Amino acid sequence: MSVKPLVPLSLQVNGRPVALDVPPSTLLVDLLREQLALTGTHQGCDTAQCGACTVLVDGAATKSCNVLALQVHGASVVTIEGLEAADGSLHPMQQAFGRHHALQCGFCTPGMVMRGVAMAAEGVPAEAQAVSQALCGNLCRCTGYRGIVNAVCEGLQHMRAHAPGGAAR
Repeated sequence: MSVKPLVPLSLQVNGRPVALDVPPSTLLVDLLREQLALTGTHQGCDTAQCGACTVLVDGAATKSCNVLALQVHGASVVTIEGLEAADGSLHPMQQAFGRHHALQCGFCTPGMVMRGVAMAAEGVPAEAQAVSQALCGNLCRCTGYRGIVNAVCEGLQHMRAHAPGGAAR
């Protein structure tokens, strides 16, 4: 049995620099969950179909089960844990999910929230039809999606209304 070579990896995760050596086959989701103990990113289908593993890579929604850690070398990665403000308050999208009871078991919720946050930069209108269409790559087995869509619409409105210079936090 041969030992897999390790490759140096440097990136920012939730605003902090991370530098470590990883096997070339390490998936981003495994790096986050197993090596960095950021277990809010959930591993669902392993085929990039459910979206539970969605994180932001340089601001773009990315399904981390389908990306090698080395592919994000030098990038900025934000997980659900990274949305919390410095004062400990929840992100507006997280707050909206709570207000709209947009979860049941909670397994898909981190991916849904991260996808919702990415929609602000993508210019997705805070309208039910547009949000539903933009969420098509994130699946929930428990809800009827109404609460999720309403939460994302409210979160987008709040992010846009309170962002300095029009940029969404």
